[in-house]
Amino acid sequence: MSGLMQIMRNFFIRLEGLLYQFFGLIRNIFSQVFGFLARIFGFSNTGYFLESDDANTIKSSQNKQVTEPESKMTPEPAITARRRPDPKMDYFRKMAQEVNKAP
Repeated sequence: MSGLMQIMRNFFIRLEGLLYQFFGLIRNIFSQVFGFLARIFGFSNTGYFLESDDANTIKSSQNKQVTEPESKMTPEPAITARRRPDPKMDYFRKMAQEVNKAP
């Protein structure tokens, strides 16, 4: 009985490989056809969805105007370098020191 099961398993493995190759061939054909159509219609260009460089340079040259830097009127708050020690952290520091001391 195990010989029949082995034959069936091998058959399905080979059938799976055959279908994989067959659908891979179909996928390859479709990708070549659609790739050809994309090249014909110009969809394969890298800048197809982007604006042309000429339009960008025209807009950027129009936007460049001489502006004077505005002076900051609001004072920035001073940043403290240290925080107050937290009493809860002492417990964790002691625990960490005990772990470091343990072999």
